[in-house]
Amino acid sequence: MIYDDTQCQLGEGPLWHPLRKQLFWFDILGKRLHTKGQHWQFDTYVSAAGWTSESTLLIASSSALMHFDITTGGTEIIAPLEADNPVTRSNDGRADPQGGFWIGTMGIDAEDGAGAIYRYYKGELRQLYPEITISNAICFAPDGKTAYFTDTPTQQIMRVALDDNGWPKGEPVLHIDLSRTPFRPDGAVVDAAGNLWNAQWGVGRVAVYDPSGGFLESYNFAARQTSCPAFGGDDLQTLFCTSAAVGLEGPEQGKTFAVPTKATGQAEHQVIL
Repeated sequence: MIYDDTQCQLGEGPLWHPLRKQLFWFDILGKRLHTKGQHWQFDTYVSAAGWTSESTLLIASSSALMHFDITTGGTEIIAPLEADNPVTRSNDGRADPQGGFWIGTMGIDAEDGAGAIYRYYKGELRQLYPEITISNAICFAPDGKTAYFTDTPTQQIMRVALDDNGWPKGEPVLHIDLSRTPFRPDGAVVDAAGNLWNAQWGVGRVAVYDPSGGFLESYNFAARQTSCPAFGGDDLQTLFCTSAAVGLEGPEQGKTFAVPTKATGQAEHQVIL
């Protein structure tokens, strides 16, 4: 079902705030943060967030990580993010179980290898993986020992082991290979059982994979360009999914959806500044 009628050109970054019991999401091309019945306009691209308190979010923009006050709409720059590179903007991101925040960048026109994946943790922003074209599917196993991500054009979702502080240890390895399929991996989230839920661009679906990477099931949506899932609702059993209207026509395109599931999500982790 359609959760919100707002049509986003590029809906992304849904975040269920566990203290507020409230869904936030972005329209990257519209430069807006949305919640039901309200939006905040920015002067630059904004794409992903983590919650830092009941009233504040950490938001990634095209040039910075910003502390955002939900009540006042005020912002404070926490760390620059490729601020000297006008070619790139932020894209997919999510908080990890250790309190860090992973954020990917990409070229505004998806220039080959223009982006990277970073992690912000306790005041430090560190580049993890350079030469990324379209960063996506950043999410984490419930025990905090594994991170997942993709460079969408490769059609491969990778996994990497994490140390006790949430930093990668060792090299990423292939987790899910979609390279000989029509499925282009976009945003993803991991549920409480460790299953990975991946929005797949252009085919209107969220596919579910078990902890070993095996396909379990899929959920289909009326919007073709499904972009990112999130779990929310009082019992964390509602699957939200954003989508993008850019390049398409039709009343469902770009809407944000909500469907009930039998799965239970993880509560979104708090970012520790």
